[in-house]
Amino acid sequence: MTHSTRSSGEPVGVGVIGAGVISQIYLKNLTTRFPGVRVIGVADIVAAAAEARAAEFGIAALTVDELLAHPEIGIVLNLTIPSAHYPVAMQAVATGKSVYTEKPLSGEVAEGQALLDAAKAAGVLVGGAPDTFLGAGLQTVRRLVDEGAIGEPVAASGAMLSSGHESWHPNPAFYYQPGAGPMLDMGPYYVTALVSILGPVTRVSSLARASFPTRTITSEPRRGEVIEVNTPSHVAALLEFAAGPIGSLTTSFDTWDTDHALLTIYGSAGSIRLPDPNTFGGPVQVLRAENPREKRWEEVPLEEGFADNARGLGVADLARALRTGESPRASGEMAFHVLEVMHATLRSGELGEHIAIGSTMARPAPLELAGL
Repeated sequence: MTHSTRSSGEPVGVGVIGAGVISQIYLKNLTTRFPGVRVIGVADIVAAAAEARAAEFGIAALTVDELLAHPEIGIVLNLTIPSAHYPVAMQAVATGKSVYTEKPLSGEVAEGQALLDAAKAAGVLVGGAPDTFLGAGLQTVRRLVDEGAIGEPVAASGAMLSSGHESWHPNPAFYYQPGAGPMLDMGPYYVTALVSILGPVTRVSSLARASFPTRTITSEPRRGEVIEVNTPSHVAALLEFAAGPIGSLTTSFDTWDTDHALLTIYGSAGSIRLPDPNTFGGPVQVLRAENPREKRWEEVPLEEGFADNARGLGVADLARALRTGESPRASGEMAFHVLEVMHATLRSGELGEHIAIGSTMARPAPLELAGL
């Protein structure tokens, strides 16, 4: 690695930009669970929000400029709204700080590439959510696949099926605009889970549509408002993996009475049911081909590690990478590859063509608990 490293025993300072709802679980975990990081402060464009979070967790309330200039902060945790992910991350890199960004890495593929290029030139690291693949559930799946529990992987299938956000979310309009929709909103969990286990994707094709041109909000406080739907709300994609497997992934805000999370990897000697990739735990179930008539799914005990909501695990691993010179597991390269794959599914649905994926990635190493 070319990035500068810190003393192996020195915690890395973290500054959080964005004091919204998701910041609470990140701050709870980063201030109590990972000795390799030290949270210094939080900033938000709404000063009162930063002050409230700072008081809650015993850290400093800073302006964005103060946080970016702070000499003890080595990682900026970027929890801003999606449209701000790219400009805030670029600001962090420009001040010589590594950055870990909530999903998606950026709004557009070209922005993601520009961020990686800027970070490489500055000698800093980029990491990106989700880090759920580092949880005990998906790490158990990774071990089973690597050990040959299902033979050679040949296929995968996934589905994130829901009826949308307008019945429960207080401000659901964003989810039906470009930059969101079910693929860019929830797809990161599913695509990241698959590529972290099966490796990079080389080509995609898909069908996509907005089944309903408008949605009416039934939640408070905007009950009765009508949302114009300006992005596909149902996407059915095929993913061709470089290692050979073919995957199918459907993400939808247009379906009723469904299971929320379905994800399975099929192999020459059996199949594995994965846990919900938006969680860190289980269950993990294996069907072995030794006696196909029984079709008996066996629940597998989880690896030692993080089975509860451990958001921030990727930040702790990024800090370890800064201290040791290793590659981070929730890396910018993987987050960028996932971003390109998701955008390609939308483009394929629009054009009716196969779309080749230009980026690649190395499968992240299995999680090691030491040093977090």
